[in-house]
Order: sequence, then C-alpha cells, then structure tokens
Amino acid sequence: AETDRVISMSIIEHVDASPAERAAYLKRAAAERRLAVGAVGEEEEIALTNEEIGEEAELSDERYEFLKVLEQLVLTVTEYGYGKRSSSYDFRLTGRGGKGIRATDVSKVAEIGRLVATFPIGNDDQIMLVSDGGTVIRVPVEGIRFASRATKGVTIFNTAEGEKVVSVERISEPQADEEAEEAPSGEVGATEDAGEGNPE
Repeated sequence: AETDRVISMSIIEHVDASPAERAAYLKRAAAERRLAVGAVGEEEEIALTNEEIGEEAELSDERYEFLKVLEQLVLTVTEYGYGKRSSSYDFRLTGRGGKGIRATDVSKVAEIGRLVATFPIGNDDQIMLVSDGGTVIRVPVEGIRFASRATKGVTIFNTAEGEKVVSVERISEPQADEEAEEAPSGEVGATEDAGEGNPE
C-alpha cells in the first residue's frame, strides 16, 4: 500500500509441502503443544489464511517428524509491544513482485501499532526490546505464545501512552546469571500493514 515500507528481510529454508500437508502439520503441532502443557480453553487458530487447501491430508508419523525437524519459528513484534510466534509453514511461498501476505491482524493497527520486527527465532532464544522512551525489556522466547500469522497477538512489552517499540534484538546465548523478565501468557499476534494494496 502507499503507506507501507519494507522494514526487514530474513532467509528461511524452503520445505516442499502442500498446503494440505502444512495445514495438517499445524493442526497436529498445536494439539501436541496443548497436550504438553495441559492447556484448556480456547484453541489456537491454525487455519491457513486465503489458501486453497483442498482435501484434508493425513500425515504419517514419519512425515510429521520430518516437517517438525525443518520447521522454523517466526517472531513478529509491533510498535505497541504486541508479539507472537508463528510457524514458518504458516507463510506460503509467493512470486516476486507480489503483494505479500498478512503477518498480523491489519484491522487492529490502531490498537497494536505497525510492525517493527519480524525474524526467525529459536525456542531457547531471548529477545530485547527497546522503546523510544528509553525503556528496555528482555524476555525469553519460550514465554511468547504461538498464534496464526494473521492474528493480533498479546502484549510482550507494556508500553506507556505515546511510547513505541523502536528496536527488537535476538539474543541466542542468554547469560546464566541474568534473569529475563517473563512475558505475559496469552494469545499472541503482531505486525504492521502487509504488502501492497489489499493484503491477504
């Protein structure tokens, strides 16, 4: 769109999987995470946005484990401190010169702010967020909940009125003697306007 601009670029590995396989993987992975933590209540949103999935795929255990090994996690953070983790399988491949796809709930930009960072992260990483008010917060990635790429997300950094996140940095080797501030639990989602025109 006219007001959009590119803010970052990251490289993720391509995995040859059909939309139906990716949808089946996301559904099974979400169920596995819920089982691991004994989660109850609202389930994760796992639908692939604006994709023709066709018939539901049945993943063998071998295929599921193969996709699991190659899965990457993508962190998105907005200027009002909202963020989430999403699976790389939630981001479909598009051709050069395309309009792009949504990485957040673009209908809630006034509430969550525009996207300030999107990059691959690991479960054992930490992130450091810096605001234009001179405030810094360091949080473990494992405390940031999974959510679909097109969702709003939850607060990672509780910014003050008029304060915005201006920088997000990945810390891959956390220091053992430094305690990270825990991110609040809950649903996660974040980003700024995606692509030209009307994003998917």
